[in-house]
Amino acid sequence: MKPRKAIITVVGKDAVGILAKTCSYLSEENVNILDISQTVVQNYFSMMMIVDYAQSKIPFVELAANLNALGAKLGMEIHCQKSEIFEKMHRV
Repeated sequence: MKPRKAIITVVGKDAVGILAKTCSYLSEENVNILDISQTVVQNYFSMMMIVDYAQSKIPFVELAANLNALGAKLGMEIHCQKSEIFEKMHRV
């Protein structure tokens, strides 16, 4: 199956369990994490993931909405974009 990549960003105040809860949700939806980078700067957490959602059983729009809702529950901002849109938006 051809990969379908997306970019997920997570930003907000640092707290216990952000990474675990985000990754658990992705695992439940059969989304594979291809790459991940995270940092904490003066108690602010930021993370960027590249994922493959080709095996997910839910539509991309629902996946993105559920991640956004998870972010609200965690007091974070979580955004998910298809990689081709992200690449076109950030082209120099």
